[in-house]
Amino acid sequence: MLPKSRVIAALEHREPDRVPIGEQGVDWEITDRALGVKTLYRAKWRQYTALWEGRRDEIAESHWRDLIGLTKKFEWDFVVVPTVPAKKKSYYKPEMLGEYMWRDETGKVWQYSPDSGGHAMLKQCPPLTIDDIPDPNAPFTADASELEAMERVAKEIGGTHFVFGRVPDGTFPWQDTIGLEDYMTSMITNPGFVKKAAAYYTRRSVAYIEAAAAAGVDGVLVGTDYADNRGPMMGPRLFHEFVFPYLAATAKACHDHGLYFVKHTDGNLWSILDDFVAAGVDGWQGIQPRIGMDLKLLKEKYGDRLTFVGGVNCETLTSGTPEMVEEEVKYAIRYAAPGGGLMMCSGNTLMPGVRWENYMAMLEANRRYGSYPVGGFY
Repeated sequence: MLPKSRVIAALEHREPDRVPIGEQGVDWEITDRALGVKTLYRAKWRQYTALWEGRRDEIAESHWRDLIGLTKKFEWDFVVVPTVPAKKKSYYKPEMLGEYMWRDETGKVWQYSPDSGGHAMLKQCPPLTIDDIPDPNAPFTADASELEAMERVAKEIGGTHFVFGRVPDGTFPWQDTIGLEDYMTSMITNPGFVKKAAAYYTRRSVAYIEAAAAAGVDGVLVGTDYADNRGPMMGPRLFHEFVFPYLAATAKACHDHGLYFVKHTDGNLWSILDDFVAAGVDGWQGIQPRIGMDLKLLKEKYGDRLTFVGGVNCETLTSGTPEMVEEEVKYAIRYAAPGGGLMMCSGNTLMPGVRWENYMAMLEANRRYGSYPVGGFY
């Protein structure tokens, strides 16, 4: 089977020849080592400063070049390609408030931690009222230059491999507006603001979905987190009112354009997975077995309606052993692979700190145990 066919079978709950594998994202440590480059794809501070220096084209090229390289190096079946910075004459150089803290052109304050190597965190937002949110019904056109990497990857390997386009997520736009705490508080104190913001940013997302379809991708992945280890940050009732309608609209836009839809979110999702299914989500990525999102239980309850994109805890990849990784791969295959509906992946991304030997063990274990019919190893 071609890699693309494996993924389609898994998403349609059919058994391919083996469990497909890929990653939602790979940070620079693994990419640099795998390809012998100094990547700008998901390179955090390296990428931020390159953009401020006007090296946008280098960033875009690194995305498509290195994602194709990783797909071939690791023999992935699917690859997730994000948008890249828009092509324009110059980029705003932010006001630096500290060594790793800055204020951008919109007035938002961001801080990066070189110790964690994670994404820059939003620390402060300027005031925003409901009147500052654009009309959700006004036309919105995506900037085609932001899909440059998607189009190139789809052109180069889309005939054989499944390409997901990662587009902006409008379903829970706290980062685009007033910050997480104020956005969730507004669900109670200013619900009109929240609904207008979600409607507008979902309209933006739909425009990017349309552009991604034109760029030749096979599916779309969006990635704002809804939950932490305890459950949905806003609770299931408020999720159903303030997030679910926009998640359903995003899924519908994907399906209307012939695309599969995968939603990334970390955390404990048990209380909102019924809404995921009702919204039309095809696959869920961001599964954390160690906090109770057990693939055996998930398969028993949702296995005929939701494809699981996961299998190995990020904590195991960063601080475990190859033997521990192998056991988690085997568990995922044993309980979630029968009948299709499993795509092997880390619980989030290959983040800073992931041990090379652990990821190699994950790839090898999937090759060894993931052939259908599964089950001969237990």
